Formats: sequence, C-alpha cells, structure tokens
Amino acid sequence: MVDYDTHTAHSLRAFCVPGVLMRRIWACAILAGVLAAGSAVAVSVSTDEMAVVRQWMTGHFAGESRTIPFSFDYGAKSSKSLLAGWTREVVSRKLDDARTERTFRFTDPASGLEVRCVVVEYADFPTVEWTVYFKNNGATDTPVLANIQALDTAFSRVGEEEFLLHHSKGAQSKNSDYAPLETRLGPGDANVFSPTGGRPANGAWPYFNLQWGDQGVIVVVGWPGQWQSEFTRDDGREIHIRTGQQQTHFRLRPGEEVRSPRIVLQFWQGRDWIGAQNIWRRWMMAHNMPRPGGKLPPPMALGSSYRVHHEMTQANEANQIMFIDRYLEEKIPIDYWWMDAGWYPCDGEWHRVGTWEPDPERFPRGLKPISDHAHANGMKTLLWFEPERVKEGTWLAEHHPEWLLDGVLLDLGNPDALQWLIDHVDTLLTVQGIDLYRQDFNMAPLAHWRKNDAEDRQGITEIKHVTGYLAFWDALRRRHPDMLIDSCASGGRRNELEAMRRAVPLWRSDHAYEPVSMQSITYGISLWLPYHGTGNGAYYDRLPAYLDPAAPPHTTPIDPYVFWSDCAPANNFVFDMRSRDIDYEALRRLMEKREKLVANCYGDYYPLTPYALDESVWMAWQFHRPEHDAGAIQAFRRAQCPDEQTRFKLRGLNPKQEYLVTDLATEKSTKHRGRELLDVGLSIVIPEQPGASVLTYRAVP
Repeated sequence: MVDYDTHTAHSLRAFCVPGVLMRRIWACAILAGVLAAGSAVAVSVSTDEMAVVRQWMTGHFAGESRTIPFSFDYGAKSSKSLLAGWTREVVSRKLDDARTERTFRFTDPASGLEVRCVVVEYADFPTVEWTVYFKNNGATDTPVLANIQALDTAFSRVGEEEFLLHHSKGAQSKNSDYAPLETRLGPGDANVFSPTGGRPANGAWPYFNLQWGDQGVIVVVGWPGQWQSEFTRDDGREIHIRTGQQQTHFRLRPGEEVRSPRIVLQFWQGRDWIGAQNIWRRWMMAHNMPRPGGKLPPPMALGSSYRVHHEMTQANEANQIMFIDRYLEEKIPIDYWWMDAGWYPCDGEWHRVGTWEPDPERFPRGLKPISDHAHANGMKTLLWFEPERVKEGTWLAEHHPEWLLDGVLLDLGNPDALQWLIDHVDTLLTVQGIDLYRQDFNMAPLAHWRKNDAEDRQGITEIKHVTGYLAFWDALRRRHPDMLIDSCASGGRRNELEAMRRAVPLWRSDHAYEPVSMQSITYGISLWLPYHGTGNGAYYDRLPAYLDPAAPPHTTPIDPYVFWSDCAPANNFVFDMRSRDIDYEALRRLMEKREKLVANCYGDYYPLTPYALDESVWMAWQFHRPEHDAGAIQAFRRAQCPDEQTRFKLRGLNPKQEYLVTDLATEKSTKHRGRELLDVGLSIVIPEQPGASVLTYRAVP
C-alpha cells in the first residue's frame, strides 16, 4: 500500500548510459531533456508548489470577475464582462482533511440563469479542480449559451526557456498508442487538440503537462465526449489555454441544468517534468482511482477462453467450467474469470448487441453456474457489456426504438432508458453472480449526438448522454460498492479522468501482444495512469485473434521476452487450456516472478530510455516505492539491437543506502551503494536477441 502521507517525488534529470548503437540512433529522443546526468534526491511536494496553487486561486477566484478561469458567451456577450454585473455568492465546506470545496455562484438578475463553479482545493497536493454548471431558474428559455470554455486562462514565463508541451497520443489500436510527444510552443504558435468521433481518448489524449524551465502546470480535461484544447502562444511571454466541450450553442429550458467538462490543474516548481508526473500519479492514487472495499485495485491475473471460443460466441456452461478447471489443474493462479462479448443471443456474431440476457440455448441455467464454480475455487468473474450500441433485431431495437438515437445508439440522456439500464444491469450482475462489470463502446457517437440537436440546442444531446453515462456508473457503484468497473471503448478510447475516477482500464488498447508495441504502450500510459491492463499470451505467433475450436489444441511456446513485454498490473491470460503440451512449469515460474514485478506498479515511474518503436534499441523503465525504499526495473534488448550490455542510472534512491538487486531470471543478488546506482548506474547484460531482464531491489537494513 502506498503511503500517501509522504507524497515524495524525485527530482533527477537522467539516467541512461546506452551502448554504441544507442548513442548513434536515438532519433526519437522524446526524453532528451530528461536523460542528462543529475543528482537524485527524494523530495516531497514543496512549500513553493503549495504557495503557487494558493496564489493562483486567490488571483483567479477571489479577484475580479474577468480573472475567473472559465468563460462563455451569453446572448452574444462575453462572460468576462457580464459576470461583473451579476450577483455573486461563495459557499465553502470541508469535504475531508485533504479537500475543501468552494462553490462560486453567479446569477443573472434578468434571465435567472445561474452559473455555478464548484472548485475543489487540495491540502496535500498542489492541485485544484472545478466543474461549471449552468441552470435556468427563469420561467422561459434562456438566451443562447455558446463557446463554453471550462478553462480559459493564461500563463506567463519569466526566464528565457520557451514553453514546452508534454502530451501523448491517444488510443487507436496502433503500435504508437500512448506515445509521449513534445511540442515546443514558440511566439505565435497555436495548437489545437481534440479526439475523433466523440470518444475522448480516440487519437488525442486529454492529459497535458506544460513546462517552462523547471516549472509548469499539468492540465487535464475530464469529459467522456468531444472535448477541445487550444494552446495559443502570443508574441511575448504568455500562453493562453482554452479547453471545453468542442461545440456548445444552446438555450436552456426552464429548470434545465447542464455541466461543463471537469478541469484539473496541478502546479509544479523546481523539478523535472518526470518528477511532476509522479506527483500526478500519486494524486491519482490518493484521490481519484476507485477503491472498492476501501483499497486500491490490486494487481490481478485474469483468464479467458476468448481465442478458442470466438470471444464468448461459441462458449457454453461446460466449456467455461472446463477452462476454469484446467487453470486450477495446472496451478496457474487466476483472480478473475473473464467472460467477454457474445454471451447473449447473437447468432455467432458478438457485435449483434442489444439483447442483454444470457443465451438460453448455450446457457440454459444462465451464467450463475459458471460464477458459482469460479467462486467455489477462489476466483471472481468479469462480464462484458456494450449497452450503448444497439443492433437491428435485438431486444432493445424491437421493444424500445424510442430510446435510440438514429436506431443505433441508446440515448442515456433519456431518463426512462437510463433507469431501465441501471435496473437491468444491476439485476443481471446480482442474479448471475458477477463481480466485475466491463463496459465497451465500439462506435463513434458524435455524429448521432449532433444530428439530434436542434439549431438552438447544439451540444445538448452530448451533454445529456455524457451525464447519463456517468450517472449509470455511479448508480452501479452505489448498488455494488465492492465491485470494480472496467473501462473499454475499442481498447482505451474513453479513459479520460471522469472514467478513471470510476473505473480501471483492463484493456488499454486493442493493439495487443506484439512485444515492441506492448513495451512502448506500457512506457507511455504509465506516465499518466498507474493501473492498466492488457492481454498476455507469453508468445507472439501472429495467429489470427481466434483459433479454430475444431482444430487440435494450440500448444503455445513460452517466450519470456514476450511474457515480460506483455506484463501489466492487470493481465488477461489467453492460453488454449485444452492443450496439455504447453510448458506449464515455465509458465508457473514466470507467473510467480510476475507477482514480484507488479507489486511495484503503484510506485513512482521513471523511464530509463527514450521512447522508441525501433527494433534496434534498448527500452527500460523503473518503478520505485519510496515508502519501502524498493522497486523494480524492466529492460528489453530488442531483436536488432547489437549491444548486449548497457548501464542505467536509477532514480529515487538514497545515496547513502545499500541496495540488494535481484535478477528474477537467475535469482542471483548483488549489493550496490545507492550513490553508485545513481551516479554510475546499474549494468545489465542480456545475451539473448531479443531478450528481457527484470530486476527487483530493496534497501538493505
């Protein structure tokens, strides 16, 4: 368990000492500014950082209305001038020892429009967040609200170093998913970011770290829809940031209320940007990630038969129980049995979604016997849903076409549809004995939202769907407080902050298994999300996603390089358990060693090499748990890399402490002084090409 009272971070600037070829070919050195020698001293959130956020709050929420860091147009007039003439009220309340909520309420005396900005300040992190609400308290429609920017503010630099934006690619089922990017913002530069099609991480990633010199601010937009962020540089020393829902132009009906995206700012001072990312990771763990049963989700191993049974389209009670029994027989430890798409009536086509009942032909007793069998053997169960997409001929399409947008999208802004979904899914989870709810979303909703907006209601359908989607998850969590939710939308395309407060991404990308891609995806996503998952087959054989269940069982060779490349805090293992010829002993050894690695997933994260998809380089990273003065290192020598040895300077260690470093492959240990590991580095040798090295370390008492 992470000790959140320390909130230590680590301000070191570098650490990789690559071999000859690596010095020659780091063409994509995203972390070039970080990979330079420096000292490693663990530091806590500084008083300077806390002072900056307090000063910013005072300047933007306690000052004149024109400094308020959000904006909108109302009746074709700017809020920057309007709010000064509206009544203002401020109410504060303490949420807990770490959080204070301040509500700033502005009311237009003419129309009755109420604008409410709910701000949360943190006492333990240099972080502030807010959401803006608009409510029509009048008796008639409001004038048009337009161009709502949940964030509209500027930052100025003092020194000569230019603004540098650290950001990432979103998920698009590509080997470059979550790739870290750098964009230098010079005078006159303007950069606009937005996702594709209404899923918030589809192509663009709604998390940014803006740096100038050794300070900066993390800017994050929480909106499960179509957001847009603009970073516009003037000709002097200022950068202007505007972020909000991409399209807003609507009137509010009497009594109607809508909300903006959630905005989070986290300020940092006097450290490198990787150190700032670790403060972000800690804030995510301390105040955001779901905690069923009061605890962070543990690392987990899940098992499924989806490659053999074409997701669940060819699954039945007997073969599901058989697969569970085979995992038990081979002593492969599994925490959850994963039942994916196709358990409902679908005529062998899993994407025929819209009838949410177990297929009576394949599961005449429902899924409960499978859940009961898993529970009796110490496993829990996961079940896949895609409730928003609806296909022709399914139950929803036939019985409630009035709930559908364009006949294909369940309108979660419709109160009747939303209530039916809450009650129906709740009942299914309870009756079928399901422990983890998995939600997918394999369509682009934006065109359907916009097609169903009137000219003076642009953006409303999206807002109501988004708020309904979040209300659905909130209702499930209230009814099942010990249940995890898995967020999936064609593999990771919906993993913005609002979702990550309610769910974990057990399938971070639909691009899976290929080792170089998996290494690179772990590298990128770990900068922002401490917990994530993917598939693991321990072998990349380029076979189709589905095996032929009529063919002989597939004997998977066990490849440690692929196994370690695929490792994540959560792994869905996809072996053909019908086979008795797999090297299960080798797999058991790897699974045991994996537990030692993933026990460090909530530690601070340090890339040890630049990001690269090149086959001719090393890639490595470190997880460090300062509360235990321990951690782990993963290093990969890729297939065309000629250097079998390199050296990595570690981070976060105590220079005066001695550390025991253990190679998980050989189980051999060596002792090193902290100063040596920080300044000279740890030498790693990988004779195999490709090959992997996984090491753990701990301070010696």
